Amino acid sequence: MFEIVFLGTSASAPSVHRGLSSLLIQHEEFRFLVDCGEGTQRQILRAGVGFKRLNQILLTHGHLDHILGLGGLVSTFLRWDVIEEIEIYGTRHTLDRVHDLIFSVVLRGFQGKPPVILHEIKPGTFWETERFTITAFPVEHRGSHSLGYRFEERTRRPFLPAAAEALAIPPGPWRRDLVNGLAVTLPDGRVINPDQVLGEPQKGTSLAIVGDTGNTEKLHRYVQGVDALVIEATYAESEADLAVQFDHLTAARAAELAQRAQVKQLFLTHLSRRYRGSDILSEAQKIFPAVHVARDFDSFQIRREAD
Repeated sequence: MFEIVFLGTSASAPSVHRGLSSLLIQHEEFRFLVDCGEGTQRQILRAGVGFKRLNQILLTHGHLDHILGLGGLVSTFLRWDVIEEIEIYGTRHTLDRVHDLIFSVVLRGFQGKPPVILHEIKPGTFWETERFTITAFPVEHRGSHSLGYRFEERTRRPFLPAAAEALAIPPGPWRRDLVNGLAVTLPDGRVINPDQVLGEPQKGTSLAIVGDTGNTEKLHRYVQGVDALVIEATYAESEADLAVQFDHLTAARAAELAQRAQVKQLFLTHLSRRYRGSDILSEAQKIFPAVHVARDFDSFQIRREAD
């Protein structure tokens, strides 16, 4: 399961009710901030999610409405001593702008080892744990060398408590080792193999995050079949000419992508101030019913749906 907390859902500039682009992804003890628009640290406080372990930041691209909040966030972390290191991931194009912001302004004159580590990444899997992976994929948006991110739990075999009870396997390390795929010898001398207590392999939950883009044609392969897709819907179809001009999506085009890629749920964000959320929702629902228009501080749990 992944949890999403939307921290900022406005496009280009904040509105009265919406901050600039940022969201929090959590999986068990791991937490990732995706983009960090102006005012993100205040949004974190208002959302009540706290700063603890929030030191992994994934950037979709380097446009200012997606990175300006890094200055204030890093400054606060330094002042409060709440995090020893902040790791920021993005393309070289994105990190060049971040470097200027952080090292030339925020950390200017800083003595000692810099607390900010910049990781240049390219399309491919760059984060792996025993439970899930994160894969970056290319996204087209006004020459910004953008990336999207696919979070995916590994395929696993569920533990079958009824089978364990039938075999009289006591609670404790024996069951833990069986879950991890190891054969065990019980206190009474019997040897139990994992196949005796594990079910059929099940795919894990998957989640794709796309920042700004005006072209969905090359995204299908990267978001295909995900349990949730988060993507922009800056414009309504009535102003599709502006969407093309500024290389953004309409709600209808985002919904068409979700439909063709057979995603389970669609979350729309990055809304222009000229629209009400209900307008964007109505347009998208005509094409793809399982859609949510995210508001600041909305929280969702993403779980694997049966095929």
